[in-house]
Formats: sequence, structure tokens, C-alpha cells
Amino acid sequence: MAFNGVGTEELAPPAVDPAGNIIVVEDLWRTYDMGLEQQVHALRGVSLRIRHNEYVAIMGPSGSGKSTLMNLIGCLDTPSKGRYWLNGQLVSELNDDELARIRNKEIGFVFQTFNLLARATALHNVELPLIYNGAPAGERIERAKQTLIDVGLESRMYHKPNELSGGQRQRVAIARALVNHPSIILADEPTGNLDSKTGLEIMALFDQLHAGGNTIVLVTHEPDIAEFAHRVVHIRDGQIFTDEPSKRLSQGVRPRR
Repeated sequence: MAFNGVGTEELAPPAVDPAGNIIVVEDLWRTYDMGLEQQVHALRGVSLRIRHNEYVAIMGPSGSGKSTLMNLIGCLDTPSKGRYWLNGQLVSELNDDELARIRNKEIGFVFQTFNLLARATALHNVELPLIYNGAPAGERIERAKQTLIDVGLESRMYHKPNELSGGQRQRVAIARALVNHPSIILADEPTGNLDSKTGLEIMALFDQLHAGGNTIVLVTHEPDIAEFAHRVVHIRDGQIFTDEPSKRLSQGVRPRR
């Protein structure tokens, strides 16, 4: 069960959360100092729980705080106040080096702009997280190849990004996110640079990943894309405004773009 809005309950999750929560956020604040004694509160006491194998969409308009929340969940930033447990580990108090290790081990990122190395093949792009992990060359190549096969790119392994379509580039990015077997897949506007047909194909792939046991957190401003998730969290003015099941899926209707 997720927290809605500002929570005040004190949480002290053990190393393994018996409720099956992979993400536990308690009273999370992120404040930016703008100079001249001015402050902007991007997040205002957010509390949230996400269970293993949930498929959650986080929505909100520009400036709502959804990107800030994504950065905190993805260990790309640290909160000004509050606590965050990922897979039973209190990560809100880790230093930059420790956060980098957590990101590489626990989180698979999929970005709107793909973030692929232009001069590297699809295979090498997918290998990168394993290189950072220190995996032996033979092992990482085989794992990267298998992950590309899993996302339907067995015939494009040795192509560079400029030789691939937008949908194929996003599949490479998804394979890169999956290759380390992360605890969660964090997708930021994954269809934002794709046409409608290709976007549907990518969302169908996310459906397959979720069915295979992956926890997915999808950040989007598009309601039709959010409806692919099983739960939709709306952020407004740095707080959780609503947190409810995806209406279309709860009615058994497949979302369309």
C-alpha cells in the first residue's frame, strides 16, 4: 500500500521489508537555494511505497516535482530532508561514490533521448554497465548479446546508433538497463522521441518486462502512456496529489495512443 500525500508515520524497515516493498520513501523534501535567501521547495514531504514487481507511472506537469522525485528514486540526487530505502538499504544518507555503486547495481535507466554512445555498436553500449561492474570480457559480451536477443535486436548487435531507427535505439537503451539485472527499471518519458506506432511497440515491451517480474517506474506527462502502468501517482506542487490504480487497466481496456 502506498502512502498518499504527506506522511508522518515513522518507518524503520528491516533489511528485507516483509511487506514486499522495494521502494520506501518517507517525508522526502528537496529544497534548492536560489540566492538572496530565496528557496524553492521542489518536493514537500513526499511519502511513497512501491512493491516488488509493481508497474507505477509518476505524472505531473512541468515544475510539479516529478523529475526531482525521479532523480531521488534513481539515486542521481540526495534529499534535503527525509529518508529513502531501496531494496531494504537506506540510500538517502549515502555519499556520491556509494550512490554511484547503487545506481549501477540496482537501477536500470531508460531515457527519452536514449543516451547511447554514437560511435559504439549496440553490443558495446549494452556492455557498458558490466564494464563499470568489472565483469570479465567473455561474460559481459555473452550477457550483452543475450539481452539484445531478449529485446528483439539479435540482427542489429553490431550496428551503431545512427544505423538504427528510433525504436531500435530505445530497445538498445532498454537492453542496457536490463543487463545488470537491476532491482527497478526507471523510465523517463521513454516514448517522447518516438512516433505513435513505435511508442506502442516500446510500451508492449515494457509490458513483457513487467510480466517477467521486473519492477517498473515510469515518469511521463502523457496520460495515455501512464495508463499502461497498473498504478498512477500524480505529483502537484511537490506533493502527491492522487495515487490510484490505472483506470483503463482496471477496466480491462488496453490503452491506445
